[in-house]
Amino acid sequence: MIIYPAIDIKNGVCVRLKMGDMEQATEYGEPSETALRWQRLGARYLHVVDLDAAFSGEFSNYDAVAGILKTVSIPVQLGGGVRRMEDIDIRLGLGIRRVIVGTAAIENQELVEEAARKYPGRIVVGIDAKEGRVATRGWAADTGEDPVNLALEMKKRGIATVIYTDIARDGMLTGPNVEAVKCMAHKTGMEIIASGGMSVPEDVVAVKNAGAQGVIIGKALYTGGIGLREAIRLGA
Repeated sequence: MIIYPAIDIKNGVCVRLKMGDMEQATEYGEPSETALRWQRLGARYLHVVDLDAAFSGEFSNYDAVAGILKTVSIPVQLGGGVRRMEDIDIRLGLGIRRVIVGTAAIENQELVEEAARKYPGRIVVGIDAKEGRVATRGWAADTGEDPVNLALEMKKRGIATVIYTDIARDGMLTGPNVEAVKCMAHKTGMEIIASGGMSVPEDVVAVKNAGAQGVIIGKALYTGGIGLREAIRLGA
């Protein structure tokens, strides 16, 4: 299982939010320095989100993302604000390994299918759920869609990997939604990357046993609740 340290960027700064609330942001410094620290501690892949772009649809933190790519040698997956094929082209052209599509998975599924054909293996769908329903537009819009049904639709359209986030647990250090991860993994047969609520080392083992092939860890790494080297060992 791959451990993905999370780097969320707001106004050019690395931050952590509580349940996706932009008004509850704790700053953790310069993104490229943070990325280098995680690489030095053994990270094999980074998970980066342009939070401003998730709300505005504009690639607001282009310079910060470019700085990360210049600083580290490990692959980076990037989400936030992907609405058009041009958005995907720009991010992959910059050097991003995989682009995460979130809102467009609901609003423009033809784009997802086209992107999966154009860039096989380099498009990931982010499915963010709260109380069992998919949320989009930076988690601000409740679509009423069932997460598993959306994942299965994305599978039909050529997507192999889903990042599943439980919004209510994100940044709260309350533990992951293990049952939801297990349901997603078993019912879809897709590569599932779990996200949201990771708080202690045992959570890494729990989502691995639930069938996740990757886990994104954010706040717990920044507060020291989970050490990256230990998480990598437990996920191996």
